[in-house]
Amino acid sequence: MKNTLLAMSLLSSMACMTTTALAADCGSITIADVNSQSSDFLSSLDKYILNTGYGCNADVAIGGTVPSITSLVEKGNPNVVSEAWVDLVGEVVQKGIDENRISLAAPVFSEGGIQGWFIPKYLAEAHPDIKTIPDALKHPELFPNAENPSRGAIYQGPQGWGSTIVTGQLYKAYKAADAGFDIVDTGSAAGLDGSIAKAYERKEGWLGVYWAPTALLAKYPLVKLDAGAPVDEAEWKRCMTTPDCPDPKISEWPKDRVYTLVSTELAANTKPEVIQYLKTRSFTNDQIGELLLWMTENQATGEQGVNHFLETNPELWRTWVTAEAAKNIEASL
Repeated sequence: MKNTLLAMSLLSSMACMTTTALAADCGSITIADVNSQSSDFLSSLDKYILNTGYGCNADVAIGGTVPSITSLVEKGNPNVVSEAWVDLVGEVVQKGIDENRISLAAPVFSEGGIQGWFIPKYLAEAHPDIKTIPDALKHPELFPNAENPSRGAIYQGPQGWGSTIVTGQLYKAYKAADAGFDIVDTGSAAGLDGSIAKAYERKEGWLGVYWAPTALLAKYPLVKLDAGAPVDEAEWKRCMTTPDCPDPKISEWPKDRVYTLVSTELAANTKPEVIQYLKTRSFTNDQIGELLLWMTENQATGEQGVNHFLETNPELWRTWVTAEAAKNIEASL
């Protein structure tokens, strides 16, 4: 009995030493979740694969797009932003690259991200004359503000989102206040989604900022309005993403580059296989959209979405990881 207990103790100690060695080799990693459904899934996926496949000590910290990316550039923490819409804070990202503080890893959405102001498909079909944002701003009566029905409403997401900053700047550029519109702060991603769902259920007018790929657009089709002006990259960098800029000019939203950002300190000190995974992991818009729709229909968390994805898409995720990591992940499932 003593020999058996001794053997079990030795095996337990060896297992702990092996796990500690793996974690030490990989290191502690903080991954930012920038407070959206896709980011919840992606940060949870990266945490699971790094911990289970490579023996890392990874954890997730929740924060908005702008503060998370800014903190990564200025402080190196978080170490990874799984879903970074880099064009929303282009100057900050470029500064980080120029100063060798961060690097771009994989394009999260291989086709890029789409952002802008949208209206419901049923309203676009009922009013074919509304094709641009200036067209919509001629009709505040079609988009009534619930708090003040005599004025129109433009819905935006929570503070901290880059798209919230841009919406505020476009609001000034279009002189939307003079056109009879107010900005409605929905307070959260759920609040923004809820405003769209409510409008759809009642077949009411809705005008606001949204993006693709998302599950919500599969369930509640929205039509993106043309900005009424071409993309102006110089203006986008000068003023559109800077909330204090007083004189923004109208510009179309560029197709967003959505990348994973990694601190150079992490890249220099962790396993090369970890960085290779972060440089390889990527989805098409259809792939991520289908997954997010499953999460929505099943009221699933990011972690539950990860379990579903790993069980149903081995042919995809196995291409991102080493054979040993794949074996570890399959064993955990």
